[in-house]
Amino acid sequence: MSRPDGVRVKVLPEPNDFIQQCDTGPAMPTEVEVVLAAIKERRSIRAYEDRPLDEATVTAVIEAGVHAPTAMGLQPWRFIVVRDRALMKQISDYCKPVLRGMLEGATDEMAVVFRALLSREDFEIFYGAPVLVLVLGDEKNPYSTHDCTLCAGTMMLAAHAMGIGSCWIGSARPVAGNTELMKRLGVPSGYAIIAPLIFGYPGERPEMPVRAEPMITWI
Repeated sequence: MSRPDGVRVKVLPEPNDFIQQCDTGPAMPTEVEVVLAAIKERRSIRAYEDRPLDEATVTAVIEAGVHAPTAMGLQPWRFIVVRDRALMKQISDYCKPVLRGMLEGATDEMAVVFRALLSREDFEIFYGAPVLVLVLGDEKNPYSTHDCTLCAGTMMLAAHAMGIGSCWIGSARPVAGNTELMKRLGVPSGYAIIAPLIFGYPGERPEMPVRAEPMITWI
């Protein structure tokens, strides 16, 4: 086109028009879509490949966790990383009979199945994962359980986004009753194990479980 003074000028397209003209491939997912996909696609993994996780990967997962919400910014968590498979087996061997005792007399299907699993000599509560991370909470902080749970959930989401499987192993909580094992784990006085988490390369791809519609009250 020409200006009033006769000089010819080139009219550039609007930015959105230019993007539409150049975008001949599939649309890239937005940041929101990526985050929501990680949340919806994460699964608890109970089978792992026989290969280790490097220290940098484990550290990155923990660093993601400490960005979770924390009451009054107090960050009451500490972390213990266990890669000693022999120690993990000892923890499993200690916890299994304790758990069987806790389930004694239970008749619901899940309890019966898990009790039978705990009775197997070859079963290990850590499912062969190469890394156990204990998220510890400061017992003096009344919000430790909430904060450390949020931290653990964030760690599991971060791991999934990195291609790493994870699972919260509540079955490891009884180890708190073994003074010797707690000493070997280096759990400091004044701290409690809130979240025992395992990590490793997934050896399975579980299907998405059916989720019930949430019960929502709007006020």
